[in-house]
Amino acid sequence: MTEPAQRGSRDTGNLGRTTIADGVVAKIAYLTARDVPGVHALGSGFSRSVGELRRRVPGGGTASTQGVKVEVGERQAAVDLDVIVEYGEIIPDVGRSIREDVIAAIERMTGLEVVEVNIAVSDVKLPEEEEEAERVR
Repeated sequence: MTEPAQRGSRDTGNLGRTTIADGVVAKIAYLTARDVPGVHALGSGFSRSVGELRRRVPGGGTASTQGVKVEVGERQAAVDLDVIVEYGEIIPDVGRSIREDVIAAIERMTGLEVVEVNIAVSDVKLPEEEEEAERVR
């Protein structure tokens, strides 16, 4: 009597292919970057407004990746981020943290090699801006 093959003992690496959509990589980059300390938001004011409008329109989508552009190849990915930083933060340190966290998350979750993460700081969020926004509401 032959032994049944154990599950997972077969090399399945050559039995098919897995492709990862650009939107998946963009979403990983967005969710990771927004959680870095010192990051207020991603995207310019205009792109955030458009994203908010899309969320309110039925069928417009709920997941947002504003401020993120990616290029995904078969084995590599490149990421561009547009970031708004909290006032008082050391911008080069925030950029370094974003870069490290985004690279680690994408490489761990997708297996793609991240060849670059370009960060454009488009604005600084001032404390007075939040107080003014609260008064308007």
